[in-house]
Amino acid sequence: MNKLFLHKYLNSFTDIIGDQKQTQSILEISKILKKMNKKNKVMIFGNGGSAAIASHFSVDLTKNTNIKCLNLNEHSLITCFANDYGYEKWVEKSIYFYGEKGDVLIIISSSGQSKNILNGVRAAKKKGFAKIITLSGFKVNNPLKKMGDLNIWVDSKIYNIVENAHQYLLLTCIDLINHKKIKLK
Repeated sequence: MNKLFLHKYLNSFTDIIGDQKQTQSILEISKILKKMNKKNKVMIFGNGGSAAIASHFSVDLTKNTNIKCLNLNEHSLITCFANDYGYEKWVEKSIYFYGEKGDVLIIISSSGQSKNILNGVRAAKKKGFAKIITLSGFKVNNPLKKMGDLNIWVDSKIYNIVENAHQYLLLTCIDLINHKKIKLK
């Protein structure tokens, strides 16, 4: 029973990450990041597990590629903005205060329906961000999937598969940008 579940689970995940559309997404994200103006930065946001993915990506992108990436994941900032403006506006306010015209937004929501994430996209558009990259899952017609310049959708309704696929896609972008330093077997 458990082996069968694991086999199906792994097949579901590998089907998603092996899909040609996802490979193309990795190439497109990497191209956007490499073409960025050096004076600008990437801002990345998510909730819960997606926030953890954002944090991991932010650190590795900056460390391994010298592309500035800002992940505002600090509890005091989130709780301050949530308290003063409402939770649904904390990402929007972060972009308002820390974002600049020409920046790139990467925004992650498994459901594609989180109000704070959707408000963040609207704020980035208003601020004049150069590109907006969305990552979502679950329903194919979720609101986030319609809002970016590049919209990556994972065809699964299982949180951990969606989040693992998002993490795989983003971290693979870093390795692609940095591929000359990586030795594969």
